[in-house]
Amino acid sequence: MAERINFGTGTPWEAVVGYSRAVRVGNIVHVAGTTASDEQGNVIGVGDAGAQTDYILRKIAHALEAVGASLQDVVRVRMFVTDIGQWEIIGRVHGSYFADIRPVSTMVEVSRLVDPQHLIEIEVEAIVGANT
Repeated sequence: MAERINFGTGTPWEAVVGYSRAVRVGNIVHVAGTTASDEQGNVIGVGDAGAQTDYILRKIAHALEAVGASLQDVVRVRMFVTDIGQWEIIGRVHGSYFADIRPVSTMVEVSRLVDPQHLIEIEVEAIVGANT
């Protein structure tokens, strides 16, 4: 049976809601929907979808590294945005991280996210060793 590794950032809502930032089982890693909030709950990049996307992808990279993976291992990205009209700036930031990796990616517009200042939420799936 494969070992399960849970990674949490220690934010209070992880315990309240009952989730981990990332879970690795064997060589499969799932990273939870991630927003542009720091550990204290402050929203980063208010009003700037590009800045939020960049912050989120850096948080995701950190979570992947914490369980022995990297952005190179990402095979799927799901992006939930509150304004699909921002697709190009979000897409350009996404491309700056994934241009050579080329995971399958989905972007859909949603009516809102947990905090009204969140413009985007991203989740990823990775397979460790998929980049070889």
